[in-house]
Amino acid sequence: MESKILAKLGIDPAFIFLFMLILIVVLFVLYVNVSLKYDRLKNSYASFMRGKDGKNLEESILTKFSELDGIAKIIKQNRADVKEMYRRTEHCIQKCGIVKYDAFNEMGGKLSFALALLDSDNTGWIMNAMHSREGCYTYVKEILKGESYVELSEEEAEALDRAIYSEDI
Repeated sequence: MESKILAKLGIDPAFIFLFMLILIVVLFVLYVNVSLKYDRLKNSYASFMRGKDGKNLEESILTKFSELDGIAKIIKQNRADVKEMYRRTEHCIQKCGIVKYDAFNEMGGKLSFALALLDSDNTGWIMNAMHSREGCYTYVKEILKGESYVELSEEEAEALDRAIYSEDI
């Protein structure tokens, strides 16, 4: 069977047959792929809608949105509370340094101590308790931004350095 049109164009009918056969195979593969995707989508939809009609689904979605609004309000309040706590704790004691020593070299056990208590700006106090046979003498010196306006003893200066350069409590 010869075709005058194909003969004028110079096309062999076998090439057309092969082209059509390849096209059918490609279309069949695409059809199988689409069918599998459709089945997966249908199963997902069926499991999503199981036991619910449109009204119940809408109520469920609205309930979830109202829960999300409540959570957003709680988060906003928590952020405000954290900022307030941070503001309050800025000037609380956050650093400390202690040095134990023997004040008068007459008693063993290093019963005397210098204790530095500072906030985040290195402002606070140094307490020095000197223990002797006659009694215990306690002194407090004010620290502003890591500096004292009163001369510090060696132990007090060491306690201050330990507090300033130590990790936060």
